[in-house]
Amino acid sequence: MLNKFHKINNNKFMKTEQIISELKSMANARNVEGMSRFGINPAGLLGISVVNLRILAKEIGKNHETALELWDTGIHEARILAAFIDIPKSVTRKQMENWVKDFDSWDVCDQVCMNLFDKTPYAFDKAVEWVEREEEFVRRAGFALMAVFAVHNKEAEDDFFYSFFPLIIKYSTDERNFVKKAVNWALRQIGKRNWELNLRAIKCCETMLKTHPASKSARWNANDALRELTNDTARKRIESALKKVKN
Repeated sequence: MLNKFHKINNNKFMKTEQIISELKSMANARNVEGMSRFGINPAGLLGISVVNLRILAKEIGKNHETALELWDTGIHEARILAAFIDIPKSVTRKQMENWVKDFDSWDVCDQVCMNLFDKTPYAFDKAVEWVEREEEFVRRAGFALMAVFAVHNKEAEDDFFYSFFPLIIKYSTDERNFVKKAVNWALRQIGKRNWELNLRAIKCCETMLKTHPASKSARWNANDALRELTNDTARKRIESALKKVKN
């Protein structure tokens, strides 16, 4: 059972060291072993589930300064928690650069992008910028942001996503597993928004196969995405999403 956090005197939140103490009390060695098998970097890992981190974040409340302090501890779960409690409008370009350079595990990368970075005004620029960078988790972060945009930004125009396709094609040849899967994630999510983007995503897959016939990664990306973008489930999902927009 998680301890209940309450605001203390002067309407200030719990101190960072108290939060770290709570995190360490929740450590689970067995979970660390299991999470490591799923490709999560075991360095600084306590074995706390995302579900429990979200509960903890609600108890702590939003606090930008505490988020920065939690990140600087280097503890795996503290960094995910930092993304949950940080305030998007307080995040700067410099902070995004500092944090992305620290990414060393796919789950931290994805949770920060899904819960914080995508809500900043710099998200689009950083997505395009980061995919051009060579560092594995920086490039993954760029494609993760593209995927998240497609899911979260319901009102975005199609033009918003067109510039992503050339980058997806270009880096579909990256053989690194965490990059390859992020490229695929971005392509599939964009292609499930509506019929126009679905057709463009399918064309993107076909271009990959023609442009990079010798690349195992490009072939996997194209064929895997095509299976999802052309099946009945995807078509029903698009139809359902369009009905919601019209209503």
